[in-house]
Amino acid sequence: MFGFGKASDRIAISFENEGSRTKKALSASSTQLPVFGSTESVRGQVEVRVPAGKKVEHLGVKIELIGQIEMYYDRGNFHDFTSLVRELDSPGVLLRDQRYAFDFGNVEKPYESYNGLNVRLRYFVRVTVTRNYTSGNMVKEAEFLTLLAQPPPDVNNSIKMEVGIEECLHIEFEYDKVKYHLSDIIIGKVYFLLVRIKIKHMELAIIRREAAGTGAQQYNESETVTKFEVMDGAPVRGECIPIRLFLNNYNVTPTYRNIANKFSVKYYLNLVLVDQEERRYFKQQEITLYRAAAA
Repeated sequence: MFGFGKASDRIAISFENEGSRTKKALSASSTQLPVFGSTESVRGQVEVRVPAGKKVEHLGVKIELIGQIEMYYDRGNFHDFTSLVRELDSPGVLLRDQRYAFDFGNVEKPYESYNGLNVRLRYFVRVTVTRNYTSGNMVKEAEFLTLLAQPPPDVNNSIKMEVGIEECLHIEFEYDKVKYHLSDIIIGKVYFLLVRIKIKHMELAIIRREAAGTGAQQYNESETVTKFEVMDGAPVRGECIPIRLFLNNYNVTPTYRNIANKFSVKYYLNLVLVDQEERRYFKQQEITLYRAAAA
């Protein structure tokens, strides 16, 4: 495009206060990205670099802010739920490096960023330097995250349930609440009211279930976020086993419910009893996770 190198290498995008802005990664393997609030303005600067002795003829320079959902099974087909455009320059010729400021003021970002098994929801700005057909356009993207804080729920009831096998096993379990913020502690108890089978151990797991797509194109995937043993050995009648689980030790996201009619993410507590014959008895309970506002 310029006689050497990639066209995208000749465009640089920086966000306002990027050096001091909070950065996060959606997973251990992903890149740290700047974080913006749900209605925070997205501002920054674009630089188009022109090699010495060269010139760039163009048909206009624009920047877009896009909120997008991508299904991994349908790559190349995107759902844009937010799309804003700003013109940075009218058609002309660049003889030297050119800088442009951009400002998407108080833009609404309705959903939280997410990167899952079959779907991702992302926000990014895209700069396009439009050129003629033979030269080809120059395009560069810069991604950012949106994390949506929520107030504590007004009502947050405890969970109490019974499970058993007639005349063999009867247990009650209790969790302190049904809604937890991402750094919360799950506190619970398991009461053994009747035990006539040989229990070997008991374990608790957090299960994440992702449903992406609709109809025949819906993909449902479950993954175990964590699993740990809460009891080893046979319990006796009347015994009470405490549960204490620190959520901030694990890579959990908020619960997502029917986001843009494209996907949902739900979490479950799965309590499992394993007997001496390796038979497994389990009970699942859905919980809601949310991101708490910073204190």
